[in-house]
Amino acid sequence: MSSEIMDAYWAAPPMARTLATAIVLTSIPVHFGLLSYTWFYFTEDRLFRFPPEIWRLATNFFLSGPKLGIIMDPYFAYQYLNQLERANPKFPRKEDVLWYLMTVGGFIILLNRVFLGGGFFLDGLIMALAYTSSQDQRGVKTNFFFFTVPAQTIPYCMLVASLLMNPASIPLQITGIVSAHAHDFLSRLWPQFGGGWNILSTPSFVSYLVQTPRVLQRDYGTAIRQPAAASGSSTGASTGSVLPDSWKTRGAGQRLG
Repeated sequence: MSSEIMDAYWAAPPMARTLATAIVLTSIPVHFGLLSYTWFYFTEDRLFRFPPEIWRLATNFFLSGPKLGIIMDPYFAYQYLNQLERANPKFPRKEDVLWYLMTVGGFIILLNRVFLGGGFFLDGLIMALAYTSSQDQRGVKTNFFFFTVPAQTIPYCMLVASLLMNPASIPLQITGIVSAHAHDFLSRLWPQFGGGWNILSTPSFVSYLVQTPRVLQRDYGTAIRQPAAASGSSTGASTGSVLPDSWKTRGAGQRLG
């Protein structure tokens, strides 16, 4: 059983798997008082001090909500990022997904630090992932808790749910929608329909980071693991989840009829 779980874990898309794992490994010790949250939140004065604490650009997205959020936040982050890695035509290569996370994450940090404050922005990132993954599913129906809704309305259904359960998170979630829409506008809508150019095209250094072979030191020699070739966009349904099907309340939709 344990080997099957590990096989399923390593078969999952690498970025979705890594993000969900980082959220779990950060949230559990912080919420149980084993680790201080001060190592993870974003603040400019820690970023621009010497030595700069540059890890805060990423770790502010690693802390989930308390209680049930420890389970649900990494699950939804995994689910929506999994859809982008496996089946979204906007991101045919792994480096495109990584650059999306970097740019949208930067937008979320900027909007919150300018207008809202705060130091942890995972709710905004989950909303951005939900928005981006649902926009190319027009005409598809999906389940949201006990309701069947059009897939592209999932982000707004999430806002309604937050209004009932955690209204304080709504402004942060809205910055996620704005950031994801800004990315879509600058990278797709404006170039295709406005005659502009894609100012958010994936830079070559991101491709280099993703495609650099891994060098593995072993007792009996050195192994070089070449990166997997880009497989292009996928049209199949997302697979490889290690979580129970009963949790999939916000999953990829299927057509009715």
